[in-house]
Amino acid sequence: MKVVAYSIKEFEKEFLVRANKKQHDITLISNSLSLDTVMYAEGKEAVVVFTNDDVSEAVINKLADLGIKYITTRSLETDHIDRKAASLRQMKVANVPSYSPESIAEYAVMLALSLSRKIVSTVNSSREFDFRIDHHIGFNFYGKTVGIIGLGNVGKATAAIFKGMGCRVIAYDINYPESFEGVEKTSLDKILSDSDIISLHVPISSDTRHIINYQSLNKMKDGVMLINTGSGELIKSSDVLHALKSRKIAYLGLDGYEFEKNLFFSDHRSDAKKDNVLEQLLSFPNVIISPHQAFLTKEALQEIANITIKNLDNWHAGKCSGKACACYEGCKKALG
Repeated sequence: MKVVAYSIKEFEKEFLVRANKKQHDITLISNSLSLDTVMYAEGKEAVVVFTNDDVSEAVINKLADLGIKYITTRSLETDHIDRKAASLRQMKVANVPSYSPESIAEYAVMLALSLSRKIVSTVNSSREFDFRIDHHIGFNFYGKTVGIIGLGNVGKATAAIFKGMGCRVIAYDINYPESFEGVEKTSLDKILSDSDIISLHVPISSDTRHIINYQSLNKMKDGVMLINTGSGELIKSSDVLHALKSRKIAYLGLDGYEFEKNLFFSDHRSDAKKDNVLEQLLSFPNVIISPHQAFLTKEALQEIANITIKNLDNWHAGKCSGKACACYEGCKKALG
């Protein structure tokens, strides 16, 4: 199968090459997919994309006109892809439904620990040869209540780590796993009111967008710690900024940002104008924001590459490739 892979970082190449084993003719390019770069897909059957690519209706129609039949994204999320438009053009869509949940779970716990022990300010002070400890007092996690919102693979892995640290772990999920010991199942309101630390692990949807907002923040304890390694759109940034200023939130760890598109994964140091809300969030010493890199381990990168190639293999063999596949007939029925 002839394929073009967009938004490829240098570090991804070895993992994709290893996974591909010369099965598919894949062109790897660093350009993100857009109306300006769609022409690189000419003569190909499939495109491989990432979350920062423009896979809107206009781009999908251009891809279809060029003969593209398949779109696979190197991510769990597919909200950057207009799947209805893909269905109407009889294009198949696939994602990476799960990859090394431990990599993201460990990152979530790392953010929490780093905030609780003020690691960033400690390291910065030490690099300046300031070895005073007066302002670096932290707190124990042992005995604290950790609320997990979302008990998918990552949520379960995160819960297990916090449980191992001696925390009381409570969790909310629309569909609880049939068997998962050591976690108290409860309501979302109970998570918000009882938790010392809240960690978000739900996929983005119309129901979960801005699940953290002014109303939900008001239900939380004063001085709560909030961790998000999921979509930045789970959090309404302006409301969280207000909660930081009022000290409702005492610790904030984000691996993502509500308006990260066209911002993350590239260097913006020389930008004349920067995102004002993000600048304000980053000005707080009790805030850590990273550019959506919780997945960034060797193990996860190889698994993402393996599943991406497997999606191409399935299509080449005439098979369906996972639940994210857009169904042309199903979409026609939905549209009436």
